[in-house]
Amino acid sequence: MRYAENPPKKYEDIVNVDFYGPDAVPSLWTTLRDIVQKWIDNGVTLFRVDNPHTKPFPFWEWLIADIRNRHPEAVFLSEAFTKPKVMYRLAKIGFSQSYTYFTWRNLKWELEDYMRELTEKPPRDFFRPHFFVNTHDINPDFLQNAPRPAYLIRAALASTLSGLWGVYNGFELCEGRPDAKRKEYADSEKYEIRAWDYDRPGNIKREIAMLNRIRRENPALHSHLGLTLLASSNDNVMFFEKASEGRENVLLIAVSLDPHAVQEADVEIPLWKWNLPDDGALSMEDLIGGHRFAWRGKWQRLRLDPQALPFSIWRVR
Repeated sequence: MRYAENPPKKYEDIVNVDFYGPDAVPSLWTTLRDIVQKWIDNGVTLFRVDNPHTKPFPFWEWLIADIRNRHPEAVFLSEAFTKPKVMYRLAKIGFSQSYTYFTWRNLKWELEDYMRELTEKPPRDFFRPHFFVNTHDINPDFLQNAPRPAYLIRAALASTLSGLWGVYNGFELCEGRPDAKRKEYADSEKYEIRAWDYDRPGNIKREIAMLNRIRRENPALHSHLGLTLLASSNDNVMFFEKASEGRENVLLIAVSLDPHAVQEADVEIPLWKWNLPDDGALSMEDLIGGHRFAWRGKWQRLRLDPQALPFSIWRVR
C-alpha cells in the first residue's frame, strides 16, 4: 500500500484513503464532509488541514464550498509547504489562508523578494499568507540555539509584514534546542508531554503582547497588503511602510536582521507620499516608547541594538 509521503518525510503509519474508489464517490466524500460539519455543530469553525496537497483538489474544492455555503465564517488553513504553484492552486480552490515560505526567508533580499511576490504579483488577488515563526515540525535555522533577540526579530517581521501570524509553543520562551538528527525540536512535544515554565527568565511574552496590542490598534497591520519597501543603506536593516487602504493609518517600521550586533542605517522617509519636499517635516509617534516627535528631511539615521530591542515601529501623525 502506498503510504503518505511529504519528502523528505515518510509517514509509514498513515495510508491515504482511495478518494476515487468504486465506493468512495459520493459516500466517502459526504462522510468526510459530515465529520467537518459535526465539529462546526460543536462550535469549531477553524480547520488546519495537514498536507492538503496530497489529497485530490476536486475533493477540497467541493468540501470547502459545501461547508462555507452554509457556514461562511468557517476558516480553512492550508498546511502545504510545497511548490508555489501548488500552494497557490489550493488558495484558488477555496482555502482561506496558507502556511508560507516566510519560515525560511532570513536575509533582507529574500524577505523583500518574497513580499513583492505576495503583494505586487498575481498572488495578491487570491492568496492570504499566514506567517508562522516556527511550527511543531520546523525548528528554523535562524532560531536554533539562537539568542533572545533572534526571536524578537522573527516576531516583529511576522507580526508587521503579514495580517496573520502564528507562534508554536515554546517560541515565547526562546526554546530553540534542535534535535541531533533532524531540523526539529529536541524533546519534541510531538513525542512526549512537556511541562513548561512560562515565566522562565528570558521569555518574550511582554514583547509579543506589545506587538499584538499594536496590531489591534492599527488597521495597517491587519493585512499583508499596503506594504511599501523603503530604502535602507544596511543589508541588515529592513525598512518599510504599512498603510491602510485609505492611508488613514500609516506606520513606518524598521527591523534589524542581526541578533548579535548593533546595526545602523540611513533610511529614506517617503515624504513624497504626503506631498512634502525633501526637507519637509513629518509628525511621528513612537508606538513602543510612546513619545511624539518630528522627522525633518527624507534621510534619517537609525540605530537598532538587539540587546535593547531589534525593531522600531512609528505611526505617522
